[in-house]
Amino acid sequence: MDCLFCKIVDGEIPSTKVYEDEYVYCFKDIAPIAPIHYLIIPKVHITSAADITADNSSIVAHIFEAAAKIAKAEGIENGFRIINNCGDDAGQTVKHLHFHLLAGVKMGWGPESIGKTE
Repeated sequence: MDCLFCKIVDGEIPSTKVYEDEYVYCFKDIAPIAPIHYLIIPKVHITSAADITADNSSIVAHIFEAAAKIAKAEGIENGFRIINNCGDDAGQTVKHLHFHLLAGVKMGWGPESIGKTE
């Protein structure tokens, strides 16, 4: 499979690991839009949120459990945002389910408002 994130999980492409367990891998985004910008991905390939089923939804639940652990371990105390883009029109550029964990700045609403207060 020619998937960027699968290659990162397999160690073929380097990344800056933040967290890893049996089901999840988290690493720093190479083009951060916030002071803290991590990508949390399942180790198994799921193309997008549109492909979540009863058979794989437990992995998504585990991703959110991992997000809470990551936030605590990284000392994120004032809140964080989790974003998922599903499909081309939503801006999904890597076709492997992933969640952006953003923190370290007060955020308004909408991607262009990060760092701006409402």
